[in-house]
Amino acid sequence: MTEPQKKERSPAIAAAIILLVVGLGFFILPRIMLWLGDFSPWLAGAFGTVFVLAFFLIFWLRARYQRRRGL
Repeated sequence: MTEPQKKERSPAIAAAIILLVVGLGFFILPRIMLWLGDFSPWLAGAFGTVFVLAFFLIFWLRARYQRRRGL
């Protein structure tokens, strides 16, 4: 595989891995929130909010990193 092909596929593979991991996280998120809700509904809400914001934070940080490297 030549270098240009590798540069084109690498971001797509990284995005697919991130989406897979986050997708699994969203799959188990309701179960975690229900468990945390037994202790405190505020804690469950805060956890869900942080998890959703972390999803966008990952892609924002990744875009900054790629922009800096010129990808």
